[in-house]
Amino acid sequence: MDYPRLRIRIVFGHAEMIGPGKAELLQRIAQTGSIAAAGREMGMSYRRAWELVGTLNAMFRDPLVDSTRGGPGGGGAVLTDAGQKVLGLYRAFEQDVATAGAARLEALQAFRRDIPREK
Repeated sequence: MDYPRLRIRIVFGHAEMIGPGKAELLQRIAQTGSIAAAGREMGMSYRRAWELVGTLNAMFRDPLVDSTRGGPGGGGAVLTDAGQKVLGLYRAFEQDVATAGAARLEALQAFRRDIPREK
């Protein structure tokens, strides 16, 4: 991982925010087709993954994740059109900020103490 780096959290209200963790969860749901699998890949409990999806779905006018219950045929989850758009906007915002702030991050890095990687 390259350092320094920015971690963007967008706060909409007291308990309404989206940041790197929720964005990663959305991305992994899109990749795996499963809330449980996405959570497992992130080292997150099934319950926590579902709680975050519930929070995300409640934050926006339209739900970001659509899920079907498990059972004999298995369940699944997909990002809705709104979910894809929100994730895309968040990722674009991250890129915009990283690009715009690169020179300042480099200047801040120049003030850091050099620490040897090996002890």
